[in-house]
Amino acid sequence: MNSRPTPFDELDRKIVTALMANARTSFAEIGAAIGLSSTAVKRRVDRLRETGVITGFTATVRPSALGWRTEAYVEVYCEGAAPPRRLAEVVRNHPEIAAAMTVTGGADALLHVRARDVEHFEEVLERIRQEPFIRKTISVMVLSHLLPDSPEAGVSQPAPEDAADVR
Repeated sequence: MNSRPTPFDELDRKIVTALMANARTSFAEIGAAIGLSSTAVKRRVDRLRETGVITGFTATVRPSALGWRTEAYVEVYCEGAAPPRRLAEVVRNHPEIAAAMTVTGGADALLHVRARDVEHFEEVLERIRQEPFIRKTISVMVLSHLLPDSPEAGVSQPAPEDAADVR
């Protein structure tokens, strides 16, 4: 990855916006919309990928189509200061965790969990709570998405094959 600052102009912003709306949009379609040739769009996309502005292209999938019908956010409270590296190791071991981040406030981390059903979610929660440095968790179940087209309403990767059978 290039370490020097990269110019990012209004055309780059329009290209990124178009790709975020639909990553399958062709360079020719983007170029026609913003007044560039498809070759110029491709050069800019290549540069944006090389410099790390664009990190990948994904498909958004309805979680229920993959068997994930239950969703929750879990606040994690640790004993003492749990380093983010250690928290990251733990969450990688749970395929049901769709996203995880350290946060400000009382909790040390916030986990976005997807599961088949409430029983499966409870099993995931118990596995998370078995970690020796986790003092407590507080869960909030998602009832519905008010912005159904937001990235949080979908997943960018399918559930691992073994996630449905984890007990």
